[in-house]
Amino acid sequence: MIDFYYAPTPNGWKPAILLEELGVPYTLNLMALTKGVQFTPDFLKINPNAKMPAIVDHDADGGPLAVWESAPILMYLARTYKQFWPQGDWRFDLDLTQWMFWQTGNQGPMMGQLSHFKNYAPEDSKDYGFERYKGESERALAVLERRLEGQTFIMGEVYTIADMQCFPWVFLAKKLGAPLDDFPNLTRWRQMMKERPAVQRAIDLGKAGAQHDQNVSNNTVLFNQGAGHLRNQ
Repeated sequence: MIDFYYAPTPNGWKPAILLEELGVPYTLNLMALTKGVQFTPDFLKINPNAKMPAIVDHDADGGPLAVWESAPILMYLARTYKQFWPQGDWRFDLDLTQWMFWQTGNQGPMMGQLSHFKNYAPEDSKDYGFERYKGESERALAVLERRLEGQTFIMGEVYTIADMQCFPWVFLAKKLGAPLDDFPNLTRWRQMMKERPAVQRAIDLGKAGAQHDQNVSNNTVLFNQGAGHLRNQ
């Protein structure tokens, strides 16, 4: 059995999509992030970075295993269940790994900051940050647009964890003001991903709880954290 520590955000959706595609049983632990549950001693034993997502695989070889950060979770589950990451070709492995790391180091941070400056930043400090990350986000979308030219998925004609890793921020791109009409390959891929039943289930996972959590949100818990949040635990 897998314990899945989750909130309905782009990073949470990534392993949720894979778990739903795999059809493996898991226990959902919906995290009230605005209440600071990620800083509790019990959760810090699972993820010392005090972020979700994380999993604990109670059936792992050698005993329960905690895995944190979205990309390692996807890579671990894909290898464990031998799905969505074809094995045997080291060049394919390297290329897929590059796209997983590209998402975590480029697309994700840039679009995450765009979302922050669009939705949460004070008005008097919004303009520069928004314009900077809008440009960087559109550059990341252009990278995917070129990658998808003449092929169905990020890794060619095979659906992999690279698609699951890159989809969530593309799913939100229109809400963030991205000109998706300028990216026809990306728009086609985005629609195809949206139509997958497992993706739909993942996006809907925990939605009601998240809406309540937003209503009581305390941005000081989510943003501008210092070392004290961890030091005091």
